[in-house]
Amino acid sequence: MVNAYFLDTSALVKRYVAETGSNWIKSITDSATGNDVAIAQITWVEVLSALSRRRREGSLSVDDFDLVLQGFREDFENQYRVIEVDRMLIEIAGQLVIQYPLRAYDAVQLAS
Repeated sequence: MVNAYFLDTSALVKRYVAETGSNWIKSITDSATGNDVAIAQITWVEVLSALSRRRREGSLSVDDFDLVLQGFREDFENQYRVIEVDRMLIEIAGQLVIQYPLRAYDAVQLAS
């Protein structure tokens, strides 16, 4: 049976950087499972931001950063179903920030 998952950035980063929960995320994103893994288009920028911060802080070496970025780029282009940010999604995200105390990008992730 194929399962469908939507991963926000904080979950997806666990696939590329060892954190609590990384094993579970790796198990559901393993391409052998055939799972449908969806991410928002903005996740590209958010993951690069998270990885770059780790590189600047020294918890991710320059070489490891390059390898992780290469892997994420390949997965982004070939494995994930990327949900495009369009006008309707932005309208929904706008309503979410009116109703709930969300940060802007969190609202876009939720709307996705």
